[in-house]
Amino acid sequence: MKTLDPSAFFMRQALAASRLALPHCLPNPPVGCVLVSRGTIVARGHTQPPGHCHAEAHALSQLATASDLEAFVTLEPCSFHGRTPSCAQALIDFGIRRVNVAMIDPHPLNQGRGIEMMRRAGIEVRIGIEQALMARFISPHLDIDPRYQSLKCCQEFS
Repeated sequence: MKTLDPSAFFMRQALAASRLALPHCLPNPPVGCVLVSRGTIVARGHTQPPGHCHAEAHALSQLATASDLEAFVTLEPCSFHGRTPSCAQALIDFGIRRVNVAMIDPHPLNQGRGIEMMRRAGIEVRIGIEQALMARFISPHLDIDPRYQSLKCCQEFS
């Protein structure tokens, strides 16, 4: 019997959290986040209705302080301030030491910018844990301009 890698286990827990976001989070994507300290999940979050917390902020709101925290997030934390503040900045400000991301956010305002922000702040970022599993779940919920999808497709094959 095959045992699940701890990183895959925690990312699957984040996926389970993301499922709780539906349908109330729409049109935002259903994102999940688990915060882990020394191998134990200490907080879980998922995207709240529009204008309220994203998954990362929801999880962070359950803790008073950071202590050797690692985040597992199903979609790249947002780098920009829209209806809510930047989740990448929230993770930086809270002192998270490592962020594991299942997949890069294809939204034109993000596309790796959240990853760059966190890395510049000294956070170790790993990308691609359980990516195929997450892509199957979240792809139908990503509200991306069709012109961008065509451009992105062409860029990937050039």
